[in-house]
Amino acid sequence: MPDIIVTNLPQAKTKIEFTVSPEEAKPYLDEAVKDLTTAKPIAGFRPGKATYDDAKREFGEMRIWETALERLVRAQYVKTILDKGIDTVGSPEISVDQLTPGQAIKFTVIAPIAPQVTNFADLTTCKVKTKEIAVGDKEVDNAIEQMRKMRRSEARVDRPATMEDLIVIDLEMKKDHVLLEGGSGKDYRVYLSEDHYIPGFNKQMEGIKAGEERTFSLPFPDEHFQKHLAGQTVDFTAKATSVFELQLPEANDEFAKGVGIDTIQALRDKLKENLTMEQKSRSKEAAEIEMLEKLVDASTFSEVPDLLVNEEVRRMLAELEQGVEEQGMKWADYLSSIKKTVDELKLDFAAQALRRIKTAVLIKALAQREKISVTEEELDKEVDHILESLRADDKQTRERVSSPEYREYLSIQIRNRKTLEWLRKECIV
Repeated sequence: MPDIIVTNLPQAKTKIEFTVSPEEAKPYLDEAVKDLTTAKPIAGFRPGKATYDDAKREFGEMRIWETALERLVRAQYVKTILDKGIDTVGSPEISVDQLTPGQAIKFTVIAPIAPQVTNFADLTTCKVKTKEIAVGDKEVDNAIEQMRKMRRSEARVDRPATMEDLIVIDLEMKKDHVLLEGGSGKDYRVYLSEDHYIPGFNKQMEGIKAGEERTFSLPFPDEHFQKHLAGQTVDFTAKATSVFELQLPEANDEFAKGVGIDTIQALRDKLKENLTMEQKSRSKEAAEIEMLEKLVDASTFSEVPDLLVNEEVRRMLAELEQGVEEQGMKWADYLSSIKKTVDELKLDFAAQALRRIKTAVLIKALAQREKISVTEEELDKEVDHILESLRADDKQTRERVSSPEYREYLSIQIRNRKTLEWLRKECIV
């Protein structure tokens, strides 16, 4: 067997030093000869059938050993971490210390070690209670009001605008008599009852009539994403082209029938039921988060490699950027609005990323401790459910869902879900 020395290093890394004799390397050297002579057959031999000595004369012995090296390193490294139960993560650093034909091959692998739970929390000290909020008439009234607003109509009126109206204006914004970039627009709709991004703008428009023009000055918010305008006073010229009265439908039986329910009382009952379910769901989610935070804080872990923290921070940044862009905002503008650089956000996310990693490690370790596993039947059922939701002609996605790699991913997700269900029963009152 190869001579193997394992040394634990600081910062959650392990160093494995290998010494492989020429005799132990022979199977890999033979494979290298086969690869070389298949890719470039030697005259007089069928592809891949030349001997070691023939390949040595044709390619040089060093070429054979270099070709064998990658397969040998990979095989020995994988065998060692499996035999010794070393749980590594990420790509290892590999350095070749000796590669001379006829002599022992020496190489060193340094790899990050996956964090482990070194001491589990006492579940009896991590119990949490769900905090349910009662849904009453006030909450139902608010929901009805939102529904009325969604079904409101607009009626043009010939009178001064009230703070309950919609006005349509042509607008210009200038700083030091110079029109701002993007600072003009026509048919700009302003709901006077809703907050404007320039505080005080709505109040300046109160009482305006169609055809009337107003000029005034207001400061941009200090936190405005355009830094050169933040806190600066800007001159506005607004001309109203029309005023609309917003007419809300009366909350009666006819209104309820418009959403498929016979009476307004039945609608109120349904809204109360839905709001109660929503509150229960939020309460359950909040209790689960509190439970996991308690469990993580009360458990102890081995050191977490920087590699994992950095990967989690990158994932969190990508999630945030996607969310910002889905809301129609540019990433650069968002960063300006919060007055942060990407590097500053990375620092802000580091602690949260570390907690997310520890939570995942804890759930995995609890699943192993409690022998929570996923049966093939459960996995097949989940795969079938996903396949049923896909189009029959979406061959690429269907193949990916049926692949061993995706089944492994699903298995982990189901195991985590089952572990969380077990934890809820143990810890949530």
